[in-house]
Parts: sequence; structure tokens; C-alpha cells
Amino acid sequence: MNVTVIGTGFVGVVSAGVFSKFGNTVYGLDVVEPKIKGLQQGKAPFFEPGLEDLIQSSLKNGNLKFTTSYPTAIKDADVIIIAVGTPSASDGQADLKYVFAACESFAPYLKPGAIVAIKSTVPPGTNAKVEALLQTKTHVPFHTASLPEFLKEGSAVHDALYPDRVVIGARDPDVTHKLLKLHQPLPGEKITITPESAQMSKYSANAYLAQRITFINQIANLCEKNGADVQEVIRAMGQDKRIGQHYWYPGLGYGGSCFPKDVKELAAYSRAVGEGDGLFVKIDQLNDKRITKLIDKFAAQVGGWKNKQVAVLGLAFKPNTDDMREAPSLKIIPALTKAGAQVVAYDPKANQAAKVILQNLHTTDDPYTAAAGSQVTIILVEWPELISLELPKLKAAMRGNVFIDTRNQYDPTEVTAAGFEYIGIGR
Repeated sequence: MNVTVIGTGFVGVVSAGVFSKFGNTVYGLDVVEPKIKGLQQGKAPFFEPGLEDLIQSSLKNGNLKFTTSYPTAIKDADVIIIAVGTPSASDGQADLKYVFAACESFAPYLKPGAIVAIKSTVPPGTNAKVEALLQTKTHVPFHTASLPEFLKEGSAVHDALYPDRVVIGARDPDVTHKLLKLHQPLPGEKITITPESAQMSKYSANAYLAQRITFINQIANLCEKNGADVQEVIRAMGQDKRIGQHYWYPGLGYGGSCFPKDVKELAAYSRAVGEGDGLFVKIDQLNDKRITKLIDKFAAQVGGWKNKQVAVLGLAFKPNTDDMREAPSLKIIPALTKAGAQVVAYDPKANQAAKVILQNLHTTDDPYTAAAGSQVTIILVEWPELISLELPKLKAAMRGNVFIDTRNQYDPTEVTAAGFEYIGIGR
């Protein structure tokens, strides 16, 4: 099958690589020429485990090509997958300008009967808007569908190759059949539903996971008031099969490219349809306030930040990525600096990306150098390198002894035995 993926960001590049791996002829299309030139050489525009190997193998066998040319990429495409960004608009809802711009650009080159599938995260009702726009730009028959993505940064290639489920939103049985054939090599249940349900399923999944994080952070707050340990609470309540042990992450709140954006957009969408007093608005508010409250709490515990050297370990928003979008470090480091602290930071992959945003940031090549001479070390991200630190070596490097574990990855007893004052979340 001939497939064109429009947009070579996180979702687009991974999707193009996976579809080409299964023998389809795939074009990755983007208007950013330097990015396309890098991809043509097999260089991923961001760090994601396994992605460059996936791209390079498909480039080598000829199944995958990258271009800036709409005529080249669109004229033979059986399926056109829109994977462009949908940033939040001023009213909080998804801004569809890039989706519409892509449609206007490819419409003149559409092959009759082509399927236009939206993989970008968009609100229900977007397909009807895309159809109306395309009908003003082309006279050939076409179909629309929804193909929401459920990839996690840091494991996106694995998630794309071994999905829990594939969701196909379409009304035409022939379109559903063709998209099922395209996804046939992938494991996981194939769920065929309406486009509106497919689009709502993406927002719903992310909002629910964000809710779990927000919920357990509220429980952690209570644990700190009454002497309970949130990790013990998780272990106890998780034995209930209706609840489970998975996806309880007390800490700094949720970040990244999806959860903050999708929850805010779902809250804005709720307001737009007359449901603005619901749960999603509150989840968003609680998460936005989370880091400020914790920084103030930590300040009280360490006797203030002024004139303290602080090692901040972990800069990306999560492990196995260099993505800085909504990363806790982007709020915590400026807050520490404003309060008078001197910050030295380390991340296995995101040092350079962080320095582009935090231009005066001092970074080092390893965590022990970052901690040298510091009074406080703060673990922000559960990178393998950061949750297996040699505690005696860390303690010897530091001038002080405060160890703040915002991911609850360490045993407090072991940390204390190494000579630290341990501060965790909800414990």
C-alpha cells in the first residue's frame, strides 16, 4: 500500500517507520527542509530508543522516503495520514490550523478514492470540518477516517510495533477494511468505531491517566499530614483488582507533550459544550499548582534555598527522551534560581535541549560532578542512571546531606543509612 505521513514530529516519524517496516511504500512529508534532509540521511530529529535503526533499515530497503514535495508524496498515496501538531489555541481548545493547512496543500494532488486519516489529536467533529474544506479544494472522491495514536515517549517504537490496541474510526466499511489491512501485521485488538468515538478515546485515555497521577498526589499530600507512606498505601489498595498496582506515580505531577495539553483541551472542550464545571478543569488546576507547592514545602524542610548549591538530576520530562515539553525542571530550576540557589544539573540525554531553554544553566557530564559541593541533591527523573546511584560516592561528593527523591525510587532507610536526610513524596 502507498502511504504518506504528513508531519515528521514524534508521531509522524515513528508511524512512517513502522508502516514502511511492513512492506508499504511510505513517504514522510514535512515543510521543514533541514529536518527532511536529516531524515533522508537516517538521522532522527530527536532522541527516541530504536528510532534511528528503524528509519535507517527502511531507507536502505527503499520502502521509506522523506520529502518536502506535496505532489511527489501525495499523487499515488492510497492512505494519507495527518500527523501534524495541534497546539492549544487561545481559548484552550486544540488549534487545527496545521491540520487545515496540510489539507489545503495536499488537496490538489489527491488520488481518487484516497483515505485521509487524522492521527493528530483533535476534538470530535474535526473530520466533518476536514471533509468540508477538502470538498472546496478538490473534485476527486475521497474518504476520511481517524487513527488516534497511543504512543509513549521513551518507548514509542515498541509501542507502535506492539500496541495494546489499534483504534480505527471510520463510517465506510470499505475504508475500515483497507485500514484493517494496513494494520494487519500489528498485534493488539483492532477496534473499529466512529471517528468521533476514536478521537474521544484518545482524550479520554490521557485524561484518565492524568487523573490517576493527580489522585495519588492528593493522597500523598494527606500521607504527609498523618504519617502514612504513600508507597505502602499504593501496595495495599493495588491488590484490589478493580484498581491495580500499575500507573501510580506520586511526585511532581504530569508533564510532557500530551497530558498537560490534552487535559487542558478536554477542559476547554467541556466548557465549550456546556460542561465546564466538570472534573477535567480541576485536574488541570491541581497539576498546575503542584510544583510550586512542593518547592515551597522543600524550602521549609531545607531551611530555604538562598546561597545553597543544588544538584538537579534529570531534565527531560521523563526517562528515555530528550523532550523538554512541560518538564518539571523548567519550573523547578527557575524557582530555585529566583530563590537564591545555585543550580548544577545533569541529564543523560537532555542537557543540550535544556540549555537552549534555560540558557544560563550549568550542566555536567555525570551526576556525581553535578552534586560536587552541593548541599542538596534533587532527583527529578527516574533515568536508570539516576535510580541506581552509588549513595556513598554521592555523599562524598556533596558538601551537605539533603537527598530529595521526587520519584520515590529509593528506600528511605538505605538513603538515611548512607548519611543523608531523605525527603520523598508522601512518605
